[in-house]
Amino acid sequence: MPSDRFRDAAGGRLNLLLTFGGWRDEPAVRQLPTLLSPMGIASMTADSGEEAAVMIQEHVVHVAVVDMALPLRRGGEGPAGGERILQVLRRIHEPPPTIVLRARQASQREHARGLARSLQEGAFTVVDRPVRLEMLLDALRRVVARHYADRWPRAEEALARSRWNIAAKKEEEKRT
Repeated sequence: MPSDRFRDAAGGRLNLLLTFGGWRDEPAVRQLPTLLSPMGIASMTADSGEEAAVMIQEHVVHVAVVDMALPLRRGGEGPAGGERILQVLRRIHEPPPTIVLRARQASQREHARGLARSLQEGAFTVVDRPVRLEMLLDALRRVVARHYADRWPRAEEALARSRWNIAAKKEEEKRT
């Protein structure tokens, strides 16, 4: 995992996982770490499903922004990994609220099906492209207001989640 993609999540008030499907050169998602770090929000960015899965296993994630166009493997080849990351997040003991980014759908029926699928996988909200920075900031504000009652997650809660994730990982390794 490249060191420039992770700002020490252990020191953040809130840990934010940002995934990026590469659909634009300068997406709003890339601007968030710079804007949010002065508030104590630690950002972890991932360009592939594999990279995001490692971050989820190794760090506490309080909020996740999942791009449905995220490639499963590094290099952008192969199937999209966004849906897989939603499934991984849902399996965590206390799943974090998730903001899903997706392409506009061709028909109203596809739009409704995709929205229902994302919500079934645990999405807090779904944002269609093109994504504006203001939309993402508003979605993050609503997550903190509703999910965390306008308070930063407690350090003790983060530590407990981290210990649970490590214990679950060790148990899974024993089974395989």
